[in-house]
Amino acid sequence: MHLKLRLHFLTFALFLGLLGLPGLLVSCNGQSEQTSQASSKTGTAVTNHTDGPEPHLDSVFVIRTMQADARFKAQERWARKFYRERQFRLGWFRQHQLVPQANTFLTVVSKAKDDGLDPKRYDTKKITDLLAQFKSVGQDTARRNHLERQLDVTLSGSYFAWASDYYRGVANPRDTKNDAWKVKRNKIKLDHALMTILRERESTYPYYDFAPLHPEYTNLKKALALLRARQAAGGWPTLPGTTHLKPGQTLPVVGLLRQRLLGGEATGQTPANVAATAQPVNNVTASPAANTYDPTLVEAVKSFQRDLGLPPTGLVNGETLRQLNVPIQARIDQVILNMERWRWLPKKFEPDYLIVNIPEYRLRVYEQGKEALTMRVIVGKALTATPVFSDKMEYVVLSPYWNVPYSIIDKELRAKLEADPQGTLDRLDMEVVKGYGRKATIVDPTTIDWAGVTQDNFKYTVRRRPGPQNDLGEVKFIFPNSNDIYLHDTPHDELFSQTKRSFSHGCVRVEEPIKLATYLLRNNSNWSQAVIEDTIAQRHEKYVPLKEKLPVYLVYLTAWADANGHAHFRDDIYGHDKALAREYFD
Repeated sequence: MHLKLRLHFLTFALFLGLLGLPGLLVSCNGQSEQTSQASSKTGTAVTNHTDGPEPHLDSVFVIRTMQADARFKAQERWARKFYRERQFRLGWFRQHQLVPQANTFLTVVSKAKDDGLDPKRYDTKKITDLLAQFKSVGQDTARRNHLERQLDVTLSGSYFAWASDYYRGVANPRDTKNDAWKVKRNKIKLDHALMTILRERESTYPYYDFAPLHPEYTNLKKALALLRARQAAGGWPTLPGTTHLKPGQTLPVVGLLRQRLLGGEATGQTPANVAATAQPVNNVTASPAANTYDPTLVEAVKSFQRDLGLPPTGLVNGETLRQLNVPIQARIDQVILNMERWRWLPKKFEPDYLIVNIPEYRLRVYEQGKEALTMRVIVGKALTATPVFSDKMEYVVLSPYWNVPYSIIDKELRAKLEADPQGTLDRLDMEVVKGYGRKATIVDPTTIDWAGVTQDNFKYTVRRRPGPQNDLGEVKFIFPNSNDIYLHDTPHDELFSQTKRSFSHGCVRVEEPIKLATYLLRNNSNWSQAVIEDTIAQRHEKYVPLKEKLPVYLVYLTAWADANGHAHFRDDIYGHDKALAREYFD
């Protein structure tokens, strides 16, 4: 019996120690002596709390407990659903003992900062206080049962608060002042996630291990740890704004550059084994060799430039200098904001999908979860930003017409059309039609009062005919949406050589449209690349439906990382980072 009791108290003491209650614990022998003294004074035997029926909850108790903590109020519905599904049985106790998952959860929450989250949001102090009371309850069965109920609902409230942030996001993209994110949401049911953790429900998602849903999130978490390690080791220096370096030069500023890039990895992160030895910012060697812009440092600069989406010239000036001088805290915040965006995305992507990362100016197609195709894209200007949303592609359109937006008719064409309607349209290879698609009929432009045309009364469409100068190029890719956004070719291929490619009116221009069309129609034997090119050459618009609709995601990610936590960054071209930061950090 004594051996059993000693093992019991040892297990409980270790459990409480992991929960951060050092003040409540002593050595195994000390605890045993204290318990013996308490027993002799009260004349009662020590209980292991495993006897008697388990207490039950009711909806009133659950609601009252959740409402009592401001941090849990928003999660009340999840608690009610969770306990209702289990007929109000306790979730975190078995035979009056806390399940091991409780300890695991509190350990996870204690490290919430590693995910850019605030542990204070989950009120673990209340849990540890209740645990202390539970430890000293003795044989007061009524008190024990009450504490079990309090602990159970409080643990659930804390879990739902944490899981809501961790799996759904701290900020709701639908509620933010920046109403820019309209990608379909992560629809995780938090009550089911908790049941999975408690091994009461099977799931294909890693909820049972408190793990993230996307490897990209895990990679950013590694990048966050590396950046914080570099920050703790002294951060990185700021280079003078007049810096202008070419390979082979010997200047004092090279020492700062060497510290900036070779004190850690090229984007500023410091691996764990380097963090301890990283030189302080104010301890830069001034030896001639260290101040020479040598090939090793040149390669580090080129690597840095590639990581920031810049041409790898090896020259240090202008945009490269600006990116080198971004403060380390700003990079940390940028990583955290993009971790938040991964929480907004669906629990998983479909096996096949197309994704455009707007700030990266890049499109990728995934087949069975693996990258099958990638190319550069051009996105909208700041004033005509490409929206962030998701939909499904249905058609490839060969030799498309370009429907001229009313804004262009009003601001750029009206005066010319008033003066010479037919001549203006002929010079621009345009026509006016009534109706749409195959039912469209050509209208005589001289019959239209162009001076009196308004957006409300103009019932026609001005469109440019298919051809090499058509604004949509030779192919467009349709995923019907209320934004009237699609992917398309462009006659201005020279723009793809630019580093920053925000030139469009909102639609996404693709670098290799024929290659993309051929890939999307690969399962249709009637549409080989040769047939596609022959059809385009005929200059007659042709809609080709996809056999299966392809999910399309237009997303906004300004930071990402590889499996080693090596980070890449892009500019916040539309200010979405700035808007999210105000909500996330304030």
